[in-house]
Amino acid sequence: MADHDLSPKPACESYVEMTEIVLPTHTNALGTAFGGQVMAWTDICAGIAATRHARQIVVTASMDDLHFRAPIYQGEVVILKAQVNRAFHTSMEVGVRVEAENPLTGERRHCSSAYLTFVALDADGNRVPIPPLVPETEDEKRRYEEAAERRRIRLERRNQDRNVVTRPHSPLSRK
Repeated sequence: MADHDLSPKPACESYVEMTEIVLPTHTNALGTAFGGQVMAWTDICAGIAATRHARQIVVTASMDDLHFRAPIYQGEVVILKAQVNRAFHTSMEVGVRVEAENPLTGERRHCSSAYLTFVALDADGNRVPIPPLVPETEDEKRRYEEAAERRRIRLERRNQDRNVVTRPHSPLSRK
């Protein structure tokens, strides 16, 4: 979209808070949420924040290290909070914090956090520019500054060899 508004936007405009309840279909044999389910919710929440900022189609380019600090049990409410930390030319970093809440006591605990990178695309799948981000609060300014270093590390890691599993030959070869 050539006429897409690229005026700077405050970080708070991308804020998302999403809630889910952990049902039996979301759990493993221990009655805790599957890590993959938490990752999916994290990706969805971050994607909404990225879309709010870019007002374009966005796709997930990467998710930084995701560490599970505490389990989330069946019946608990999951609260995911996301906001764009920094916008680059066609990509942006979104931070997500995941908390679990005991619905009977209201007690919350931090369960995981992640940084995701999203890229804005046009209808043909080409990268498109996104608006710059304007951090306003001290916390937003800190996250904005830290995002530049995380991006530098991401780009460095992206260029490293990624052959985690190698095959001696094609799975279809007869050798």
